[in-house]
Amino acid sequence: MAAIDFLDENEVSRRLSMPALIEAMERALIDFSAGRVIQPVRQFVEVEAHGGFLGLMPAVGDSMGVKLVTFYPENTAPGLHTHHALVVVFDPVTGEPRAVLDGRLITEMRTAAVSAVATRLLADPAASTLAVLGTGVQARAHVDAMRAVRPIDQIRVWGRNEAHARALGEDVGAEVTTAEAAVRGASIVVTATAAVEPILRGEWLAEGAHVNAVGWNGNDARELDDAAMAGLVFVESRAGSADQAGNVRGSGATVTAEIGEALAAPKAEWQTATTVFDSVGMAVEDVAAAQLVLDSPPPVTS
Repeated sequence: MAAIDFLDENEVSRRLSMPALIEAMERALIDFSAGRVIQPVRQFVEVEAHGGFLGLMPAVGDSMGVKLVTFYPENTAPGLHTHHALVVVFDPVTGEPRAVLDGRLITEMRTAAVSAVATRLLADPAASTLAVLGTGVQARAHVDAMRAVRPIDQIRVWGRNEAHARALGEDVGAEVTTAEAAVRGASIVVTATAAVEPILRGEWLAEGAHVNAVGWNGNDARELDDAAMAGLVFVESRAGSADQAGNVRGSGATVTAEIGEALAAPKAEWQTATTVFDSVGMAVEDVAAAQLVLDSPPPVTS
């Protein structure tokens, strides 16, 4: 057996670009909804003694691999990342392990890239005002991703921790304000929090706004209230959202389509409707992102 490569986060960062990742995520979503990917709903084991979770996420398609991910919400107190991960990629023909990649940055970037795919499909092409509720790594990644697919010229940020919100605002050139003021009039809204009760109210949303709900909130916790879920709702996986998407489960919202289905048969009227993309993440996204890293030579430095 050949030696197994290990790519740390620095190497992943050198090879992974948001524009290329967005295109890879679009292909992965279409393949999943077309039935070209074998992927069970992700499984979690609670690490009760330490308030964390260990997740297992395998996928088999053109590429084959598995992500092992931990989620420790209290890591923010000592200044650690809440998510850590490894992605193991195998040769789908022989089953031989090919590489192990640090998956923290892959998780961060692919989540935002999937939202960018949904935004490119569903948001008004002229959407230029972005509201971000949340101040962590997903908030920052989503600013980059939204800028990649829409002409964003105004950003408004809210977070429960004012110091974190101001730091984010300075980094991305955003106004720091209340959640309601951030959302009202915004054409794109991102919720990236660990909220267990809704922090986005539908009455704040502008007609025709698009929402990317990406916070890890548990199976039954919510970021969006029922009114916010009253528009057209899109998900990565019907099975995944029925099992693990608190916004969908709690509101009883009807899923309009999986994003992969919608990409295969887009409708122009979606870009003028009020839409929600409720994301819980899928293994095929991580494996496709890892494969992109492996297929991308590192930049040449002089």
